[in-house]
Amino acid sequence: MAVIFFSGCGPKWTEEDMGDFHLVKNEDGQTLGYSPNSGVTILENNGFAFKDLNKNGELDVYEDWRKPVDERAKDLASKMSIDQIAGLMLYSGHQVVPAGRGRFGGTYNGKSYDESGAQPWDLTDDQKDFLVNDNLRHVLVTSLQTPEVAARWNNNVQTLVEGIGLGIPANNSSDPRHGTTANAEFNAGAGGNISMWPSSLGMAATFDPEIVRNFGDIASKEYRALGIATALSPQIDLATEPRWGRFNGTFGEDPYLDRDMARAYVDGFQTSEGSNEIANGWGYTSVNAMVKHWPSGGPEEGGRDAHFAYGKYAVYPGNNLKDHLIAFTEGAFKLNGATGSASAVMPYYTISNGLDNVNNENVGNGYSKYLIQDMLRGEYGYEGVVCTDWGITKDNPAINSFGTTCWGAEGLTVAERHYKIIMAGVDQFGGNNDAVPVIEAYKMGVEEFGEEFMRNRFEQSAVRLLRNIFRTGLFENPYLQVDQTVKVVGNPEFMAAGFDAQVKSVVMLKNAGNVLPMKENAKIYVPKRFYPASTGMFGFGGAPEKWDYPVSLDIIKRYGEITENPEEADYAIVFIDSPDGGSGYSTDDVKTGGNGYVPITLQYGTYKAVDARAVSLAGGDPLEDFTNRSYKNKTTKAVNSSDLDLVLDTKKAMAEKPVIVVVNVSKPTVFAEFEDKADAIVVGFGVQGQAVMDILSGKSEPSGLLPFQMPANMKTVEEQFEDVPRDMECYTDSQGNIYDFAYGLNWSGVINDARVQQYK
Repeated sequence: MAVIFFSGCGPKWTEEDMGDFHLVKNEDGQTLGYSPNSGVTILENNGFAFKDLNKNGELDVYEDWRKPVDERAKDLASKMSIDQIAGLMLYSGHQVVPAGRGRFGGTYNGKSYDESGAQPWDLTDDQKDFLVNDNLRHVLVTSLQTPEVAARWNNNVQTLVEGIGLGIPANNSSDPRHGTTANAEFNAGAGGNISMWPSSLGMAATFDPEIVRNFGDIASKEYRALGIATALSPQIDLATEPRWGRFNGTFGEDPYLDRDMARAYVDGFQTSEGSNEIANGWGYTSVNAMVKHWPSGGPEEGGRDAHFAYGKYAVYPGNNLKDHLIAFTEGAFKLNGATGSASAVMPYYTISNGLDNVNNENVGNGYSKYLIQDMLRGEYGYEGVVCTDWGITKDNPAINSFGTTCWGAEGLTVAERHYKIIMAGVDQFGGNNDAVPVIEAYKMGVEEFGEEFMRNRFEQSAVRLLRNIFRTGLFENPYLQVDQTVKVVGNPEFMAAGFDAQVKSVVMLKNAGNVLPMKENAKIYVPKRFYPASTGMFGFGGAPEKWDYPVSLDIIKRYGEITENPEEADYAIVFIDSPDGGSGYSTDDVKTGGNGYVPITLQYGTYKAVDARAVSLAGGDPLEDFTNRSYKNKTTKAVNSSDLDLVLDTKKAMAEKPVIVVVNVSKPTVFAEFEDKADAIVVGFGVQGQAVMDILSGKSEPSGLLPFQMPANMKTVEEQFEDVPRDMECYTDSQGNIYDFAYGLNWSGVINDARVQQYK
């Protein structure tokens, strides 16, 4: 990497060839990165170097890194054509790198991945098309094969877009990818090349916002090293409906714990410090946080999720919107750090039933002028980016179809939906690679309000979107050094911090007779678990049914001796998941003359919904000829009911010897079915087996607390209000302990420390 330029009278910069790009270092100024292959050259002004992004030979305001961000953004927006702004308002569908294999496919110069001889970091034909022809600059990346592939792919993307139009860099983004499963869909790669942390529920179970702040700081460094400058997180929906399928992505059901965790998360992601800071807390390790989902997707009727038409309604039987807004208005929008507020917000798919008493519209949140323009923008003064959730402008062909969520706007054309969303105050369309309907929406606005009005409206969104690209330094240097990426992502220090958070998130619910911690060199029996056939996340992928060990036996061997015979064992450790109670809709019910709506259960065994509402609070769909979505008196059973059998059978096999049950919890659970058969119960929220074993062995003391209530039974679940937190009768176990919010045990008994006092 030789210095290739530093000469003349008074220049204050040097330039190095880094291979994929050139690095230009200004003395007491910003470091630039550009690719000679893009056609961009360097301009000099007062001895400093600047990128000539539009190749006009002049230093434009938006190219001058000395200028304030808003001034640069407004200058660039004024120079953009409507087609270019329309492209900026797009957010791509999910991209897999390399895209030649897996469920998303891809072609390279008209050939398949294998036929083309493409490298994993090469851009597909589709990616080139939406970047060049649709002017798209916001790319959602799911799978990244390795850190090296991620860095090189990023550099190829940035080289391409730097060389066209006004040289606007790509703002790549990601859904959460720091979970403990080395999942090719959401992790950096199948090798687990990124630090691993507990789920959001696990973060909440620590009751320690500083842990979440530290996570954000580490995760942002890893994201930026992978070329990711926007996080489609955190999910700060208040989890007041215990049956909701996305409960595990939240910080639980307490509005004030949710608030503090949201603030800490965003501060951690967005704040750059020291030499990485450019201005006002923003800089080269900052990641824009897109908080979701305004005004909370938590109160889904019956727990049904709004990815599907059968779950399109959020309901407010307790008239309690205010608690759901706290994490936004008092947390994510009022940061402790210098960036001030979360830079972006995503509304949920739901129709927030009956909230709009101004326009009297019952439409999806992304379409709602009342929720976006009047409330979010007007009442709360939010000036950041608002981006729709994915696919809300697509047609809805079936009540249970996935990815088509135009709730309340089914009768509009695709272009009309885009127009309605824009006029509601939204800036960006999630999951849309096609600029055509955005341009058509612009023409509709011109016809109704005139060219000047609509041009100003588009520039307004452009400035908001560009601001987030400028603040993170992408206009100066969007390129990555591969060797640095490999050093940063998943380094030992980051891995250790993630593991420590996992351990602190584990909650001990029961410890009868102080059976824990286990004695040293114990013989341990771990029964195999039955895994039902699955379809994978949102219906993609999946696996056939199987019997297998739920944890690596190599991990267990670090803490004791493995035995296959329960008669020889000192302890049995039974690993199970919380009940998978279904989605709340069944085509089999339709086939037998029902309305399709069935209960979502939080228990393992057969459940009959005798206490359910006789008449649903919300209903009505263009695809249905009825409005009552009640499932009263219908019966269901958890998909993983075999987990209950596993606990009961293990207890029989162990007789009077200790049975320890470890539950991987994704939502509240009815413990009445097996609690009295377990000597100890420990719950984790997406943590590694080693973290659990550190607790069971006594290497670490449990300190986690429940971030939500565990219900006594399904009756209290049916009778609670979807929008009200902490309103269930909680389970009381055989030791007399109540599994309420902020409950947990350590070796001394029930925890009653400063965290409990603050939040409970």
